Amino acid sequence: MILSVLLALLLIVSSMILSFYAYVAWTLARPHIDQLTSNPMKASKLAYTNVTFPSLSGNSELEGWFIPSADATKTVIFSHGYGGNREEIWVPLYKLASKLHEQKYNVLMFDYGYVKPYNNRLMTGGIQESQELLGAIDYVKKTTGGAIYIWGFSMGAGTALQSALQNNTDIAGMILDSTFLLNPDTLYHNIVQIAQIPKYPSLPLIRFFFPILNGVSLHEVPYQKVASTSYSMPIFFIHGTADKKAPYDLVESLYKQQHNTASELWILPKAEHELLYRAEPRAYVNRTLSFLNSLGHPPTNVHAASGIPSSL
Repeated sequence: MILSVLLALLLIVSSMILSFYAYVAWTLARPHIDQLTSNPMKASKLAYTNVTFPSLSGNSELEGWFIPSADATKTVIFSHGYGGNREEIWVPLYKLASKLHEQKYNVLMFDYGYVKPYNNRLMTGGIQESQELLGAIDYVKKTTGGAIYIWGFSMGAGTALQSALQNNTDIAGMILDSTFLLNPDTLYHNIVQIAQIPKYPSLPLIRFFFPILNGVSLHEVPYQKVASTSYSMPIFFIHGTADKKAPYDLVESLYKQQHNTASELWILPKAEHELLYRAEPRAYVNRTLSFLNSLGHPPTNVHAASGIPSSL
């Protein structure tokens, strides 16, 4: 009798533990997304066009705003972060779009597929999102041409790095703010801020449930290849030392891999995740625009992208 009770209790506890990790895996792919609150005209008096385009894989249809600048031959594509949308007001993207417009850059602001529920898309840590960013690049190539730059934030920055692994000829340069790459360390780093759970078996269980519940495996995120690649285009990495979601030593390591002499690293003391503009607004604008303006031309292959196989 006692043995039966103990076995029943063990079964209940085990089921609760497994259910908890399944729930974490389920919610990870379904972040809460706020509705759009404005648009470029209302927020910054910028004329814009509503645009739609497919991902490069053709698996999703993306929506966005294209903001033209008179006589512009260059375009910046914003790549928003996890839980955000095309306007990502805490960055804030409208102000950056206005500054870019003044400097004669076209701007494309778009939503990743998981932002719109009717797309039947989930967040995949950059696996499918990289195809969507490549679709945005393809859209700009076909409609306006000229040099294309990616300005990514958080997981949108990590997605930009994954996209550049697949296309290193159409991206003239990248600005990566608070780069988040969904590797085991950063995943656990974020989980323990919500619940103090052991790394093992927590990570293996979450990674086990993720493909079962979401249809795609986190093992497909090529974080090892991203971490070891010297990209052909110049990259401006910006990060804060008080970033609790993506430790800045990851970005320092990424920067050390780069051989393009135009690449830069800016670490802001005490700055938090995606709040770098707010920490140093004037310096942020001056340094990012100076970086873009210093490039001036489409990329030349200083070093071909290289890396180790992405097996986990």
